[in-house]
Amino acid sequence: MSEYSYNKEKRIIELEKLFYAILKKKRASEAIKNNQTLINQTIPSDIITLVDILVKSKRPIEELKIGINKFLNVFYTHIKNYPSSKTKNDSFLDCCVKNNAELDKKLQAISPLIKEINKTPKDDLLQQKIANNLKIVLEYNKYYKIKENILFPMLEKQWEEFRCLNVMWSFHDDIRNNLKRLLSILMSEEFEIKEFNRLIGNVFFNMYAIIFREEKILFPFIQETISDSELNSLFAESQEIGFPYYSPKTIPNLKINSEKINSDKINLKSGNLTVEQIILIFNHLPVDITFVDENDKVQFFSTPKKRIFTRTNAVIGREVKNCHPPGSVHIVEQIVDAFRKGIKDKASFWIKMKEEYILIQYFAIRTEAGIYKGVIEVSQEISEIQSIEGEQRLLDWEK
Repeated sequence: MSEYSYNKEKRIIELEKLFYAILKKKRASEAIKNNQTLINQTIPSDIITLVDILVKSKRPIEELKIGINKFLNVFYTHIKNYPSSKTKNDSFLDCCVKNNAELDKKLQAISPLIKEINKTPKDDLLQQKIANNLKIVLEYNKYYKIKENILFPMLEKQWEEFRCLNVMWSFHDDIRNNLKRLLSILMSEEFEIKEFNRLIGNVFFNMYAIIFREEKILFPFIQETISDSELNSLFAESQEIGFPYYSPKTIPNLKINSEKINSDKINLKSGNLTVEQIILIFNHLPVDITFVDENDKVQFFSTPKKRIFTRTNAVIGREVKNCHPPGSVHIVEQIVDAFRKGIKDKASFWIKMKEEYILIQYFAIRTEAGIYKGVIEVSQEISEIQSIEGEQRLLDWEK
């Protein structure tokens, strides 16, 4: 084992001890004081390794997030000043950094409005102004979706220690949820200033924390381990979602998929179809379909005109547990486990998404002999179906 590897291994052991001292408040100040040399020797990739170990410990994600916030606060100055390479202009990571910079401007524009609303909390026009600004900030969810559905799958395939991404995704969820709750408070008749201040404080803290952790911990390690050409290949699918504030005018290495489709017919027992016909059928069904094989790997998703949930080609081959936010992944694992054991064959959920009502169903896929071959997820917007009454026997195209 090289001296570097040995020293890193030793650092991680000591960093884990320090983390738990801070988390459990066991002589935390003393532990921090006694570990200044360790703190000053820590490199960004050590944090990634440590968080990976912490996630694998199966501690509750909310407990880990609290501990990680406190822990990284101790390392803030050292990590902030740690030397890192600049991103190349208009590269994929540079685009991420520039979107972060634009987000900072949006947040800074809200800061004076927060002070004003605390002086005059019953000012309806001011509440509306803050709401309009927060709607612009909520657009940043597009960037989080790009990370979760395009960047994270690449990192999972190339890194053994990728579980810090699960924690980051959980923070994304906190930000999204708190922004939506803030908008609800601002639009309600009874404006709750105390709850508003608590939530806006959380949003500001978490958004700036994510920016810091990206640019000072995650991105430097990405630059060390993944080439610019590989990263720039992510632009193609990122454009489908769209960056929220900044996107390069010229996209480097943007490749368009021109793969030819096999025109031979496939025997499907109840008929013969070409690959093109199969694709067209899937994509014209009024549902989102995702297939996960018996090894828990995503192998297919349909692409109807309007998708309910974001899917990108980067998800193909990804473990299904990594395709869901940490807050709900245990439910997916429970479903898959029950399907695999033959205990259940179906699971259904229904949720409200803005004005839409979404039915989400999971079905176990088995051979005629009962051998488990995976699970299919089917999602459908059912508002129109719910409104159906009586009967309709005649064609109504003229209406």
